[in-house]
Amino acid sequence: MTSESKSVTAAIIVIGNEILSGRTEDKNIGFLATRLTEIGVQLREVRVVSDDETAIVDAVNACRAVYDYVFTTGGIGPTHDDITSDCVAKAFGVKNTLHPEAFKILDDHYAEGEFNEARLRMAHTPEGATLVDNPISLAPGYQIENVFVLAGVPSIMQAMFESLRHRLVGGPPVLSHTISVNKPEGKIAQALAAIQNQFADVEIGSYPYFRGGVVGCSLVMRSTDTGQLNDASAAVRQMILDAGGEPVEEHGV
Repeated sequence: MTSESKSVTAAIIVIGNEILSGRTEDKNIGFLATRLTEIGVQLREVRVVSDDETAIVDAVNACRAVYDYVFTTGGIGPTHDDITSDCVAKAFGVKNTLHPEAFKILDDHYAEGEFNEARLRMAHTPEGATLVDNPISLAPGYQIENVFVLAGVPSIMQAMFESLRHRLVGGPPVLSHTISVNKPEGKIAQALAAIQNQFADVEIGSYPYFRGGVVGCSLVMRSTDTGQLNDASAAVRQMILDAGGEPVEEHGV
């Protein structure tokens, strides 16, 4: 993961029936995607799974075998349906045990009599895990190998991520350039495909929009190669001009 030429990849596993039911709107994916991109880690996959042991274990094992980093969110609280730690331990084939440091953090935090059996669940981690600091509610997340287990509450998850960010080693940063045109995708699709074939190292995406009664699309070029990105962007501009359109530069996304 330290090679400057190697892409560093990640996956997110969002855990929770409340996400799948629509009762809770996920706000963690966008944050993680943005922050990972900033440090040269390319988010390649997101899975949303229920509070089901088999689903969680299978997702963790599948993702950790493919990606450099895996981030789980949700399911590490004190209630009966918070089963993430048990499942991550099972995925790694280890026990979910009381972590002495996590126990001390929570024992010091709660008033006498408040550190009950339910809250004690939050002091358990898979054997061999390293804690991830939680400066908001103190109950820690943790890392085991390339898997980071984080809270589901957005403010807490974000604070946890900032606590662990220094552990991540990114690859070359992914740069982007966005050009929009007030023409439907069908008018430029064939020419755009030819540009994509010409610039294999540049990811080119087309995203249609409808603004003020006008149909158009935003064309987003992404690459770790500045020269290729600039050349592809120039080709896209010329393509738009050739099609009788006016290229409009936008901020990269």
